[in-house]
Amino acid sequence: MNRPEQGTYPTYYDTYIGKVSGDNIMDALLTEHYETIDLLTSLDEESLQYRYAPGKWTIREIVQHLIDTERIFCYRALAIARNDKTSIPGFDENMYVETSNAIFRDMNDMAREFSVVRASTIELFKSLPESVLDRSGTANGNQVTVRVLLFAMLGHEIHHRKIIEDKYL
Repeated sequence: MNRPEQGTYPTYYDTYIGKVSGDNIMDALLTEHYETIDLLTSLDEESLQYRYAPGKWTIREIVQHLIDTERIFCYRALAIARNDKTSIPGFDENMYVETSNAIFRDMNDMAREFSVVRASTIELFKSLPESVLDRSGTANGNQVTVRVLLFAMLGHEIHHRKIIEDKYL
């Protein structure tokens, strides 16, 4: 699956899509996920609860954000792929994290949940015919394609893993 061409999506997604490398997005979904899971399950309790600044999320909260965002992006991709013309609303990621109770969750449970969500993501995108990948719909007030959502979702994971590596460890 080719990467989306710049200019065919809101520039906001450049931050994420630019982080995805390689020619095979389906392989990258697994490879990048394994790297994230290896990192998360190697951390001690103190690291998982650390905030590098007031008001910043803990690593557990970042993981919950990744899980929630992947679910939301998959819903958006599915709705658009199925030609649903409904404008899909955005979501308040801070409210989602704040109400998630993530700081009390076991990291192994979270890693397992994230892996199940990723497996579901892979199966969803494997099931979609090539003809729907460039189908466009409105999500969070922007025109976006199924293809863009997949690349942005993977880049979002890479983005947050890099933040963990740079600011938390």
